[in-house]
Amino acid sequence: MREFRGKRYWLVGASEGLGLALARLMSEAGADLILSARSEDSLKAAAAALPGPATILPMDVGDSASVAATASQLPDLDGMVFLAGVYWPMRAQDWDAEKAEAMANVNFTGCVRTLGAALPGMVARNRGHVVITGSLSGFRGLPGAIGYAASKAGTMVLAESLYADLRKTGVTVQLANPGFIRTRLTAKNEFTMPFIMDPEVAARIMFRHMAQGGFKISFPTLFSWLFRGGNFLPDWAYYRIFPPRG
Repeated sequence: MREFRGKRYWLVGASEGLGLALARLMSEAGADLILSARSEDSLKAAAAALPGPATILPMDVGDSASVAATASQLPDLDGMVFLAGVYWPMRAQDWDAEKAEAMANVNFTGCVRTLGAALPGMVARNRGHVVITGSLSGFRGLPGAIGYAASKAGTMVLAESLYADLRKTGVTVQLANPGFIRTRLTAKNEFTMPFIMDPEVAARIMFRHMAQGGFKISFPTLFSWLFRGGNFLPDWAYYRIFPPRG
C-alpha cells in the first residue's frame, strides 16, 4: 500500500468535482497538497475545506505561459494527479471549432504541459508518482463526442507511453478511466448516462487504485466491459451498438 502521509502532491483540476473529492481523501490520508485550477476563488474555498495543509497555485493548463509561471513556483514533488478537463457534447454535423480546439488544448495538450512541469524533476530524482485521468470514452470513437473522446484517447495513450518508458524506474505511472460522473460537465448531456457516479464514489475508487498500485483501472467495472470489449469488435458490429445521435 502506498503511504501518502507527509507526501507532497500537485493536483491539477482540483477545485470541484472529482478533483476536489480526491483532494479531500488525500488530505485525510495526510498528504501535503498543492491545488491548481483556473479559478483562484474556487481554489481558496477548496483549500479551506480540506482537513490538512494545502497550497493554491491558480493556473490555466490551456496556456503555456500560465503553466510555465506555475512550474517556477513548484517545490520538489512526490506526485502529481492530472484531473483538468473541459467538455461539450458535439456531433460532426454541429462542429464548433472553438470548443473542439479547447477540448484538445485542455484535456490533452494541457496534460502534456503539466507533465513538462512535474515529470523531469521526478525522473532526475528517480522517484515520483504520476496519475492521469482518462475516460471510458477514450477507448474508441463515439457518436456526439467530437473533441472530447479524441482528447481523452490521446491522454490515455500518453499515459501508456509514460508507463512503457518508466515502469522499471522509481517513477510510478497510473491511469484511471472513469465513466460518467455527476458534475457540471455531464449536466450538459441530454441523453441517459448509465452507471453515473457521484464524484465522491469515483474518488474513492481512484484513491484506492492509487494506494494499491497497478497501472490502469477502468470503472465502473461492468460498464467498462462495453468500452474495452469494443476494441475487439469489427466496425460493423461496433457502430451498430453506438448509432449516430440526433
